[in-house]
Formats: sequence, C-alpha cells, structure tokens
Amino acid sequence: MDIIFECPHCTQELSIDAEGAGTWIECPACSKKVQVPEPEAKEAPAAVVSPPAPANRPAPAAPPAELVAGKVINAMASSAGAKESKHFSVPVHEGPTESLIAKPLPTLEVSAKESDRQMRIKSFRHSDHVEVGKDHFDEHLNQFLGKVGEANVIQLNTFTYTHQDLATRAWITDYGVLVIYRG
Repeated sequence: MDIIFECPHCTQELSIDAEGAGTWIECPACSKKVQVPEPEAKEAPAAVVSPPAPANRPAPAAPPAELVAGKVINAMASSAGAKESKHFSVPVHEGPTESLIAKPLPTLEVSAKESDRQMRIKSFRHSDHVEVGKDHFDEHLNQFLGKVGEANVIQLNTFTYTHQDLATRAWITDYGVLVIYRG
C-alpha cells in the first residue's frame, strides 16, 4: 500500500511505499527534506473534497455508494499496474553527479585547420586543361596557386609525358606541372 501525502514546503503530491513511513526523503520538486507520515488507520474516514461545480454545468450525479460510506477508492489501486510490484533503484552520489553528455570532439575540418598543414602534391597535365580547342592550362594553374598561396608552395616541377590521342590514335608527347605545397 502506498502512502500519499503533500510536501509542506511546495504542496507537491508525493507517493511512497508504506515501508518508508517515518523516514526522511528529499522532495523532487523543491529539494527540501520531508518526513514521510505514518499511514492513517483504516477506521478513520477520509474526507472527500469535491471542487465547486461551475454555474453553467448541470449538477453532478450522486456519488457511488463507496464514497458515501466514507471510503475513497483510488482508481490506480484497482488497476493491474498497482498490483505489479515495482522496484526502482536510484543512484546515490557523494557530491555532484558527473555529466553524461560530453563535449563533442572537433570535426575533421576544424582539426585539419588547427593542426600543422600536411605536405601535398597536385599535378596539372596540359591535355586535361584543353577544352573545345581552347587552352586553359595557365588559367587553372594560376587559380590553384592563388588559392594555395605563395607561402605554402614548396616546389614547382615540370614534367613531360606521352599519351595516345583518342581521335588520331597517335602518341603525343605533352608537358605538365607538379606542385608540392602545404595544405
């Protein structure tokens, strides 16, 4: 059987198992210490307090015979949930509890910006930067070098390579630039 009572400090309705009668608990609403009262005797009739009916509603029906006899029937007491024994464990800590939500780790982009820049290599082949007969090799190389910045460029190397032209099936020797930079 549960003991239902109110906190004298904040009038929060509290419920505790009858075995906890006489003990001191902390009110979950106001965090003040409250002593659990002893269970009331069965012979003492409980007072039934009903709120005043509004003027525009009809009068309520007569109360059931159990309420007239002075007994208060709790709807939860007759339910299947009340008959099931529940044993909850509450963690007890000496001092403040630790936070279960940790600060997230920085993203890869943030950590990459904060750490030392790594050495990287980018190659520009001349044949890859010719579009519809127009040579954009110099433009693309200049855009890349401007984006990386002169201070981060370590070395520029030229190279030659051979590839087969798709239209003529002839082998063509072409050139390119290899950029070594910090990025």
